[in-house]
Amino acid sequence: MQTTAKEYIIFPLDFPSMAAAQFHIRQLDDRVGMFKIGLELFIRQGPAVVGMVRKMSSAGIFLDLKLHDISATVGRAMARVADLGVDLVTVHGACSQKMLESAVQNAGKTKVLAVTLLTDNDAETVRAQGFKDEYVNAPEKLVLLRARMAMEAGCAGVVCSGQETAMLKAQLGKGCLAVTPGIRPQWCLTPGDDQRRVVTPAKAVQAGSDYIVIGRPIRDADDPARAAERVALEIEAGLSGPAA
Repeated sequence: MQTTAKEYIIFPLDFPSMAAAQFHIRQLDDRVGMFKIGLELFIRQGPAVVGMVRKMSSAGIFLDLKLHDISATVGRAMARVADLGVDLVTVHGACSQKMLESAVQNAGKTKVLAVTLLTDNDAETVRAQGFKDEYVNAPEKLVLLRARMAMEAGCAGVVCSGQETAMLKAQLGKGCLAVTPGIRPQWCLTPGDDQRRVVTPAKAVQAGSDYIVIGRPIRDADDPARAAERVALEIEAGLSGPAA
């Protein structure tokens, strides 16, 4: 349970080098609740990057690997993730329930999140993948289908757009942890963004998001620390009243 606005913020360390990641950790330590390690940095640096983040910050660690393979392979990989002692890890929700169960069974104390539908996917992407019109016309139905399967498999929650968070919380209960990427602050909404299903920090937390993943608006700011503080202010506004 988050007690302060900054604890909702997950900052992605989407950098090719350890030096760039370390720079941003120094800038943002004590201003965000968690650091996310994605594929780029993990492939380049390996598990050592987890130890680096833990040494530099007391923030939580989210390992965003989006594992997706046969059940036995994912189970073995998840056992190695458990050895790292991170807080959160992702698997793809577009898979079998057996794979999800294998991930959960081997994750130890690490909470497993299922990615429902990537935030750069929209109705046309769903159509191109061959889904029925039922899901093309209402992608949130596909999100709910995958989220329900994930929770039945024992996952702690899901990664979903802020546009679906309220619906998932209503259908699956508040115990379904909702981590929301595709966040754009009011002061950073731009046309042509490659994220299709975006929401503001205020709207995300009002909808029930437990964490928000926000990268570029903080990373690309002249003062990343100040940008993170501005995001926290938007979160506070969302928690205390209607979003603008």
